Amino acid sequence: MTIIPMPRRAMILTGLSLVALAGCGGSRAPSQATPGLMVPAVYRARKDGERTIPAVNPAYLNERNRRTWVDYTGPEEPGSIVVDPYARVLYHVVEPGRAMRFGVAVGKAGRGFSGDAVVRRKEEYPYWAPTKNMIRTEPDLYGPLAAGLPGGLDNPLGARALYLYRNGRDTYYRIHGTMDPSSIGKATSAGCIRLFNQDIIDLFDEAELGTSVHVRSRAESLDLEGPMVELHTGYVVPESDTAAIEADRRAWEAGEIPDLSEVEAEQYQAAVQSAEERERELRGLN
Repeated sequence: MTIIPMPRRAMILTGLSLVALAGCGGSRAPSQATPGLMVPAVYRARKDGERTIPAVNPAYLNERNRRTWVDYTGPEEPGSIVVDPYARVLYHVVEPGRAMRFGVAVGKAGRGFSGDAVVRRKEEYPYWAPTKNMIRTEPDLYGPLAAGLPGGLDNPLGARALYLYRNGRDTYYRIHGTMDPSSIGKATSAGCIRLFNQDIIDLFDEAELGTSVHVRSRAESLDLEGPMVELHTGYVVPESDTAAIEADRRAWEAGEIPDLSEVEAEQYQAAVQSAEERERELRGLN
């Protein structure tokens, strides 16, 4: 396990979740809920226009991932959004001292920006395309998708996206949904800040254009959240949660947690295949 913030290289796939396009791979959410676990009402399947947002498998709804009301001690004003990429949470401050906390997945881009910004654009089922740098560094994975993907539940940006601007200019920092609910609470190679689709839909409705957003630095995260520990599962918990840390250690030593490096390699190959299949599909539509 790793003390945060010193992020390790995590699953390549959970940034774009391209493996989900192929309908295979370890990062894809099961189509049915885990037996014996209940899906909270807010995370059940819901109609969204002509689409249906699938229910979130409750196996992914650990205490830090589920939205919950919390006391908030940060300096931000009500109405603000606060992103902590290191504790992997997002706060929507709704009144003095109170906020709704959401679990998030964090990509490298999500850790490369800090400070203040403003929501200047909002999109439902946004278009997505890989950046030139992504195509250059991983051409097998991103090259087939250079033309981009139309909006939909198989799009890496998920159901909604908030676009952040600073001094009138696009920061290329996004808060968005995900096609891979298993990634929430974890660090990934690509992407910005991702929420369960149910969470981003509701945050999208509540956050007006002009909403202030503050993205914490490492120092701010340590000061306000305290040190975090990354478990072998890829999730983080406060360093003070010794029970969770010890349980994770025992499960790892017992072989109950898969080696993420092996999972990553398998997912990468599945992602490349799914990207190629997606390219053929898009060409067939043109």
